[in-house]
Amino acid sequence: MKLKQCAACGEMRPIWKNDAGHRYCKDCWFRKEPVKFQSKSRVLNPKSPKRDVLDKLYSKMRVEFLTKYPFCKAHLVGCTGTSTDVHHKAGRGKKYLQQDTWLAVCRTCHDWIEKHPVKAKELGFSESRLEEQDSD
Repeated sequence: MKLKQCAACGEMRPIWKNDAGHRYCKDCWFRKEPVKFQSKSRVLNPKSPKRDVLDKLYSKMRVEFLTKYPFCKAHLVGCTGTSTDVHHKAGRGKKYLQQDTWLAVCRTCHDWIEKHPVKAKELGFSESRLEEQDSD
């Protein structure tokens, strides 16, 4: 894949969009232009009532958490410094609402953590999602 310089970030990356002669990588393009969703006729599986309650509680807790931790805790290359996402270090399963498994991060760092799971575990940004088993 041919790399070219992005007009927004200046990095050599695959170009996602050419707008009026300006080349943008995927990340910069979606920061510049709001995502336009197309209506699709497929029906998504509805959430269970239990998951709906958990999601509403999570939304409130997320806002409080990001207010409490306004700065990115990962500080990886390209970090914007402002936390916008909650990374669930132990996944969104049983520990979905446990704030001690949350990490306040910016979108750039969150993308890196999700794309590099082995390195993220080494750096302490992710935890094993398997339960520890007692060996008696």
